[in-house]
This record gives sequence, C-alpha cells and structure tokens, in this order.
Amino acid sequence: MLKRLHIRNYALIEELSIDFSDQLTIITGETGAGKSILLGALGLIMGERADSKIFYNEQQKCIIEGFFEVSAYDLRAFFDLHELDFDNEVVIRRELAPSGKSRAFINDTPVNNQVLQRLTEALIDLHQQFDVLDIHNVNFQLRMIDALADNKVRLKDYQTEFKRYTADQRKLEDLVAETEKASREMDFLRFQLQELESATLEAGEQVELENEIARLTHAEDIKQTYGAAYTFLVENDQNIIGQLQEIARSMQVTSKVSGELRGMYERLESAIVELEEIARDAERISEQTEYDPGRIQEIQVRLDVLYKLQKKHSVLSVEALLELQAGFQQQMNGYADLSDQIAQLETSLVQQQKSLKQKAALLSEARKAVIPGFTAKVEAMLATVAMPHARLQVQQEATPHLVATGADDIRFLFASNVGSKFLPIKDVASGGELSRLTLCTKSLVADAIPLPTLIFDEIDTGVSGDVSLKMGLILKELSRRHQVIAITHTPQVAARADRHYFVYKKGRGAHHHQRAAPR
Repeated sequence: MLKRLHIRNYALIEELSIDFSDQLTIITGETGAGKSILLGALGLIMGERADSKIFYNEQQKCIIEGFFEVSAYDLRAFFDLHELDFDNEVVIRRELAPSGKSRAFINDTPVNNQVLQRLTEALIDLHQQFDVLDIHNVNFQLRMIDALADNKVRLKDYQTEFKRYTADQRKLEDLVAETEKASREMDFLRFQLQELESATLEAGEQVELENEIARLTHAEDIKQTYGAAYTFLVENDQNIIGQLQEIARSMQVTSKVSGELRGMYERLESAIVELEEIARDAERISEQTEYDPGRIQEIQVRLDVLYKLQKKHSVLSVEALLELQAGFQQQMNGYADLSDQIAQLETSLVQQQKSLKQKAALLSEARKAVIPGFTAKVEAMLATVAMPHARLQVQQEATPHLVATGADDIRFLFASNVGSKFLPIKDVASGGELSRLTLCTKSLVADAIPLPTLIFDEIDTGVSGDVSLKMGLILKELSRRHQVIAITHTPQVAARADRHYFVYKKGRGAHHHQRAAPR
C-alpha cells in the first residue's frame, strides 16, 4: 500500500508530505484548489511524462517520492530480476530538472522508465473519471472474468504451452523458408553444374587449341618458310650443312695441333648436328602443315564455349572453371535435407494444438460459468446507485484461432435503459454512468485481481446525493479489503473516510501555496 507521498517543487506545491490510511483516504477541496495535483505527482512516480510547466521554482529540480509497504505482495522476484535491493518498504523517487532531464530511482537504485512503470502498475490502480481505459479495454475485461473464474493456474499452464507452441510455429516457418531458399539455390547450382559438366572441360586444352589455331591460321607461311629452310640447309647444291661439313673436314687436319683448334673443330661439329636436327624438324613441320578451314572453325567453336563460360564466371582459364565445377558439386553434396525436421515439427504442432484446444476449452467453460453471476451482481449493485434499468452483457465468442488467452473473445456490452440496445461501453455510457459501472465492477473483482492501492479521482461527479451516498458505502466496503484513495466533491462520500484531507490554496508573496490539511 501507499504509506506516504512527499512532493517538493511541483506545480503549486513548494513542499508537502501526505500520509495515507491503509483503508479509505478522502481528499476534498474547492474546484481549482489543486486536489488533482496530488494525483499528477503520483502519476510522475508511475512513469508518466512531465511537461515543462511543473516547477514551482524554475531554478530548482522537482522531486516526488512515494513510500510503499510491500511485505504482503510477492515482489522479490521482480527486484531480483532487475538487480534491485528488496525491502518491505519500497521508496520510489522521480527527479525532474529544469533542463528537462528526468531520473527515476527504486530504493536509491537508478532505473529506466519501463521498470518504473512495471513496478507501479503492480502497486497502484489509478482510475479517473475520463480516463477509464481499463474498463473499455477488452483485455482488462477478460482479465476480470478470468479472476472471477479462478483461472490463474489454468491460464498460466495454457500460456506456458502456448508460448512453446508459437515458438515452434516460428521455427517451422523458418525451416520452410530455409528449405524454399535452399531449393532455389540448389536449382541454380544444379543448372550451373550441368552447364559446366556438359562442356566436358579438360585441363590444358585451351592452350593447345589456341596454339593449334594459330598454326592453322598461318599454315601457308609456315609450310613455305620451313620448306625453304629445309632446302637451304640440306637439298640445294650450295646447302649450308654440306658447306659446313667441308669446313669441318678441313679443320679436322689441324685440330690436333693445339687445344684451341681442337675446341673450334668440336664446336663446329656440334653446330652441324644441331642444324641437321633443325632441318629434320623443318621438313616435318612443312610436310605436316596443311591449311584446314574446317578444323579452324571446329577449334573456334570450342574456344568460344570456353571463353563464354570464363566470362560468365569471371575467371581466366579452364583450370579455374574446373575448380568452380568441383565447388558446385561439393555444395550439392552438402545440401541439408530438412524435410524430416519439418515433418517432425508438424506432427508435434498438431499434438500441441490438440492439447491447447483442450486447455482452452477448460478456460472457456470456467469463464462461461461465472459470467451470469457476475452480470447479476453488477446489475444489482448498479441498481443501488440509481441505475435500476442498467444491464451488462458479457459477450463470449470463440476466436478463429488460438490466442495467448485461450480461444475466447470477451466483450462487455452495456444498456443503460429499458429497451436500449446492448453496445460497447464506450459508445453508450455517460461519464456518471461509466464512473458507477467502473466502481461496481472493480469492487467485485478487487479481491480476485491484486490491486494493492485503488485510487479514484472524482468518480462521483454528476451524480445525485443519494447515489453519492451509495457510492460512498461501496468505497467504504471496498476499503475494508484494499487501500482506497478517493478525490471527491460530495460530503456523502467524504463522510466515509478513515482519513480526510482538505486541500486549499494560501497566498504568500507572489506565490500561491497548496496545503493538504487533515480534517
């Protein structure tokens, strides 16, 4: 529960500490005195955004502190999760600087706004007349029915399995997408591999073909040149080799005179042998070389195939193409077939869905069982607050698919008068009717839903004195089980207070100061 609120340098408040009863605390005061400023300050420690005009003194920072007794609530796990010091008394502090910087602390440990909001949502239920999102919210409506149906354990069991079910669904989607992607990649790899395999590539063939086509292209010149070379070296009357042999024979006579002459002779003999080999090769090349346009075209077609593949794959040789071919084959061999995993997961999901449907059916039955009693109690309580013809209908419909809360869509429909159509609450209830409906529904589920501190801001606005009296009785009864704080204009509600504060403004110098005086 909220024990104390300390406010410094906020709106009309220079500094104020206010203690709250553990039952019903009432705050009254004239319009404009600043009653709702107290709730504004409380909203700041609940993580609400602050505007730039909140400072009483714009040269100093604004500090709001809330002191909560939490020994009765199971919050230790929350504190452990966020590495916060746990104590039975929790101090929540919000500091706002004129520069716009904002900081929040839980037991003097800095926290972000998300952590602050999560904790304060567990500590405070703030209801304002024109801020009734909870009663409009279908999730909150379902939460009320589940609380009355005592579905907590069943719902937790269902949601644990549903979480696993949705995770497996995502996993299946990922596997199917991966398989489809891999299939497309395999098709492309298979096409490229087949293209390379059909080319029947051989290492070294490109160099041989390029040399051959070069010879064929110059066949006439080669035949003529090498034939003439053979003739000059061997065949004509003044052939070069014959003349060199004559010279060698003449040098042989004197070759024994000195080592130098012997060397000259041997060098000439070697040259003659080399020229004889050149002559034989020239003769062979001349005889074997023939211009063959058919072979030229055949080689060119083959080279075009090789050049096209090299350009496509951005490589420069047949050897590089063969490496790519081997790589494609390796990738194909390493393709993981996920069909077995997909089949197993699909079977598991069918079983999980069957189990979830059974658990969702139990949730639905429990909800269905409490709805008549809940609507009857709400309507009876509405009659006591001058709404004898008001009717509440809780519409329970099956959802097309399993959802996180089961298989039900719960909606509250309201009719304020005899013969009126049942419509969503936000479309038919006036401000006063909505206030009474909210009070009645919350008072019925307050024991079932853990709401440590219930705060009502002027929910009795626009209702008669007799209705205010009944609302005061409901608030009083509610406060026997929960801490309740209410801002009100009506004496009928104020009279039920265990602690009553009167808020007023008092001028001093250039400022007005807010006071909350016990009554």
